[in-house]
Amino acid sequence: MASDLAGVAAELNRMAAADHRATHRANSPDPAEQLAWRRLTAQHADRLDEIMDAHGWPTAELVGADAARAAWLIAQHADRQLDVQRRALRLMEQAAADGTADPRDLAFLRDRTLVNEGRKQIYGTQIAGVQDGAPVPWPCEDPEHMDDRRTEVGIPPFAEYIAQFPLA
Repeated sequence: MASDLAGVAAELNRMAAADHRATHRANSPDPAEQLAWRRLTAQHADRLDEIMDAHGWPTAELVGADAARAAWLIAQHADRQLDVQRRALRLMEQAAADGTADPRDLAFLRDRTLVNEGRKQIYGTQIAGVQDGAPVPWPCEDPEHMDDRRTEVGIPPFAEYIAQFPLA
């Protein structure tokens, strides 16, 4: 089992590296580039689904910190496979409750899943666009208390968070 998990960890890390190299394709004006991004994220989501079948949520204890973060990234980008994203969210919620998943990462995945479902996000982690030169989040539940919720899971206040985005 340990050698199997080492292989899973290496595979997750390779998928995350490929994701990082291809992220620019997601919003490319070239439809072929966008299609390449969609295919890559779909392949990764399919493989993550198989990994979850075999091992549950790939926690740091199971596959190492880097591979656990890679699994989160793959789930985060599984936007067109909402069933996989929802499943990853459920498994990651249980892992976080057990103390084996990062609450910050869980908050990002929860918001991403909610936005993909057409619902309001909780933590304001998902950006809808830029308005008057400033990033604007997708609609958020109880926006007056968003920064309190962000603090609870280790995410900086929204104003500090958006300061890192280049203005487009």
